[in-house]
Amino acid sequence: MTLYLSRLQLSQSPSVRALDALLNPEAQGPRLDAHHRLIWAAFAKTPDQKRDFLWREDGKGCFFALSARPPVASDLFETDVKAFAPDLHPGDRLEFTLRANATRDRKGKGRVDVVMDVLHDVPKTDRAEQRMGIAQHEGAAWLARQGETAGFHTLRVEVGDYSVAALPDYKGKRQGQPQFGILDLAGVLEVTDPAAFLTKLARGFGRARSFGCGLMLIRRAG
Repeated sequence: MTLYLSRLQLSQSPSVRALDALLNPEAQGPRLDAHHRLIWAAFAKTPDQKRDFLWREDGKGCFFALSARPPVASDLFETDVKAFAPDLHPGDRLEFTLRANATRDRKGKGRVDVVMDVLHDVPKTDRAEQRMGIAQHEGAAWLARQGETAGFHTLRVEVGDYSVAALPDYKGKRQGQPQFGILDLAGVLEVTDPAAFLTKLARGFGRARSFGCGLMLIRRAG
C-alpha cells in the first residue's frame, strides 16, 4: 500500500485568517470538532467518503496527516506531501511522538480510558497530585502492550501531557457528558517486525482517531 505523509499549514491569506474564530475555537471540544471537519475538507472527494487517513494538530495552524491518497487541492492549506515508505529492518531504533486515546477492556465496563480508570480509585483530593504519575505509568504500559502485536518494543516512553476532552458533538447536560482522554507520548522504540509495525502505523493507535489521535510520527534515532 502506498501511503502519503502530508504537512498541512493553514493559509495566511486574509480570506482564511478571517475564519480563525471558526477554525480555531478556544474550547477544546469545539476545536477538535472544527479541526476534524477542516481535515476532512482536505481529503473528502465525495460527501460519503470514508475516512482513510490519520491526522494530528501540531500547533499554530499546522497539521500532519498519514493517508492512502494525497490531500485534494484547497485554498485553506499550504501543503507539503511526501510518499511514506520507510525501509525498516528488525533492530532499527526510531524516535516517535504519538497522541493517543489509550483504552483497555474492563470486565463489566467495556472500553475504559487507561488513565481515567486508575484515577477513579484515587481520592478526589489526591487526583491532581497523582494525575501525571499515573498517566506516565499507564501510558507507557499501554504502548508496550501495543508493541506486542504491532512489531516493536519500547525502549523509552515519556508522557508529556494528559488531558480530557468532551465528545465534540455531545448536546446534553454537562454532568455525565461523554469524555475521552488524550495522552501525548514520545520516546524511542525498536522495530521487531517491520511489516506488522508499518501496518499498525497505517491503521493508527488507540481510539478517537477522527479527533486527531492515533498518528505516530517516527524518525531514525540519533
